[in-house]
Amino acid sequence: MSDDVGPQDKAETKFDTQAFAMNIARAMESSGQALAAYLKPRETGEVKDRPPSELTEVIKTFSSVAEYWMSDKDRASDLQHKIGKAYLDLWGSAARRLSGEETPKPAIEPSPRDKRFQDPEWKSNQFFDFMMQLYLLTTQWAHELVRDAEGLDPHTRKKAEFYVQQITNALSPSNFVLTNPEVLRETLASKGDNLVRGMKMLAEDIEAGRGTLRIRQSDPGNLEVGVNMATTPGKVIYQNDLMQLIQYSPATETVLRTPYLIVPPWINKFYILDLRPEKSYIKWCVDQGITVFVISWVNPDKELGKKTWADYMREGPLAAMDVIEKVTGEMKVHTAGYCVGGTLLATTLAYLAAKRRQRVMSATFFAAQVDFTHAGDLLVFVDEGQISALERDMEQSGILEGGRMAMAFNMLRSNDLIWSYVVNNYLKGQPPSAFDLLHWNSDATRMPAANHSYYLRNCYLDNRLSTGTMVLDDTLLDLTKVKVPVYNLATREDHIAPAESVLYGSQFFGGPVKYVLSGSGHIAGVVNPPSGGKYQYWTNDNIHAGSVAEWMKGAIEHKGSWWPDWLQWLESIDSERVPAREVGNVLPPIEDAPGSYVRVRA
Repeated sequence: MSDDVGPQDKAETKFDTQAFAMNIARAMESSGQALAAYLKPRETGEVKDRPPSELTEVIKTFSSVAEYWMSDKDRASDLQHKIGKAYLDLWGSAARRLSGEETPKPAIEPSPRDKRFQDPEWKSNQFFDFMMQLYLLTTQWAHELVRDAEGLDPHTRKKAEFYVQQITNALSPSNFVLTNPEVLRETLASKGDNLVRGMKMLAEDIEAGRGTLRIRQSDPGNLEVGVNMATTPGKVIYQNDLMQLIQYSPATETVLRTPYLIVPPWINKFYILDLRPEKSYIKWCVDQGITVFVISWVNPDKELGKKTWADYMREGPLAAMDVIEKVTGEMKVHTAGYCVGGTLLATTLAYLAAKRRQRVMSATFFAAQVDFTHAGDLLVFVDEGQISALERDMEQSGILEGGRMAMAFNMLRSNDLIWSYVVNNYLKGQPPSAFDLLHWNSDATRMPAANHSYYLRNCYLDNRLSTGTMVLDDTLLDLTKVKVPVYNLATREDHIAPAESVLYGSQFFGGPVKYVLSGSGHIAGVVNPPSGGKYQYWTNDNIHAGSVAEWMKGAIEHKGSWWPDWLQWLESIDSERVPAREVGNVLPPIEDAPGSYVRVRA
């Protein structure tokens, strides 16, 4: 092949500076629209900016760390010397590489699992390699700053570690146009068109959040509840201020005699258990011959701000049990609770036990906590000062906006759930694909102030449920009086309900408990249909193991989904079958599933 390049070829390969300049101008225009979308609700008074209460916590926490290092001159000098030497070594290495020496061994390398630095140019290009190592050294030093600060109480140390992680994640060179090789290549190749698309999406997302950035994680274009998701046939047969109760249509001629009530979290919407048909836990249960009832919580407004935890129990699972008895004639139900829905279910079981009311045949918990000693990174947000500040914020509106809770969960995995979307959406200009799980993740719900305050104080702050000091509806709760069989599912990589926490919580029930550990995390470890053939789960009857690591030593690994194992456990309790129950035979249906409550967007 000839190396000659003709005039026409040169013209085609020449960088179009005019098109680039035009696109940069268009991107700046869109960034102006983003700024306008941010300012408009503030000018109209819809949004009132105040310094976030979290800022006070950050300053107070870092002041404690700084006080330790600055209180001793030698200690402070050693600290400066350490980071200074690391920077000088990196500079010397970069200089030798620039002079043509053989590539020296890097001062520090990213984790193989760190997706931010997987592009080859992070290592092959001297500038990007230098920026990456400089960032990683600084991050390492910042974490050691917290780790080696003696005298910090455990809670302050945990907060400092969390805040350092958030700040270093935000300052990664991968988050900026000029220091990310992928973004820079895309910018040059598209003559800046990626920035035009990105700034347009940024403006749209700020406008959608009414002045607050609502990062899109999925394309909502062809994802609609009741159309593409939550399509298992059923009817809403009852509703009150707080919930709609859905009964699903049978798919088999006979069903288990004991009906099944699912209590989902109100922090998110129930259709995580009914995504696409092939991933739907609800549909799978119906197909196995189970009469399934699901609570669909309301997306509350200010008028419901005074609804308490006791209200959620009375108008949620207790009301549902009464309706199920009327519809099926069965006084007892199998129950399941997911996440905070599981915590509510546990309190309901303890309440029923205290009242000597036998309404429940069994209880299944999906990634739910009843003890909060090992509650993980969410404890960062929980202390008297932070809860009091949150209560003051909720006092005026009566609710906690769903976006604030969603952001707290996203911050636990900020590189995956925040910054990767910032880079892809706003810098690369690549809209996210349609993904039902992430669409659900962004479909946040509001929370009544009274209920949320009770939850934070009684569970996370004071840990009253497992210690037997929680009072609900003038009733002292005692989990040891809960004698029904329990299937307690934890997920191995859970950052919301850690497996350690769920295992420890298993020891507080008074009846037989089967603790099962599933592969993956808080969502994928639960929503894992057998047809997918993914992950695995472990079983071990020793729920009194001191840790998950100790429990795992005697555990048996099983490939695939835990769902069939759970069904076998359920049928071992009561395998009697009766003719399938048609929906609407007793109570006239209000509307088709998934109902109207779930469609209300925050």
